[in-house]
Amino acid sequence: MNEIKIGQEVPDFTLPASTGQDISLSDYRGRKVVLYFYPKNMTPACTQEACEFRDAADPIARGNAVVLGISPDSLSSHAKFIEKNSLPFPLLSDEEHSVSGLFGVWQLKKLYGKEFMGIVRSTFLIDEQGILVKEWRKVRVKGHVEALLGEIMNK
Repeated sequence: MNEIKIGQEVPDFTLPASTGQDISLSDYRGRKVVLYFYPKNMTPACTQEACEFRDAADPIARGNAVVLGISPDSLSSHAKFIEKNSLPFPLLSDEEHSVSGLFGVWQLKKLYGKEFMGIVRSTFLIDEQGILVKEWRKVRVKGHVEALLGEIMNK
């Protein structure tokens, strides 16, 4: 399957969510969707990123946008992560890597000389009609949410 590119409509997908229901991308038609992929709950950079999205929840909402976090973690792990960090947005569990594969963020990674498959930290902005309008790949957490907010307010 080819990964989605800017300007293309994002195919609808459904994943189990921390809310207890399945969430589909199409549930958010008419609003912008900030889809952020992160490697693992409870790790320092992922916690920092989630907390920065949490702290920007009001301006993101004012921009008619919602945040959805996606990782391969289980729903029980998501529940602990949300509770520990008071996250106001749902986390989706992509244990089969179907959605991370669609966006091309499930890749071979290297850490301390070991190779393994994992999520490459990335964020995608989808407009009200379901079109991918902006992507940030290989995200560095510092300054990322500010850049995203600028994009949301300009679209």
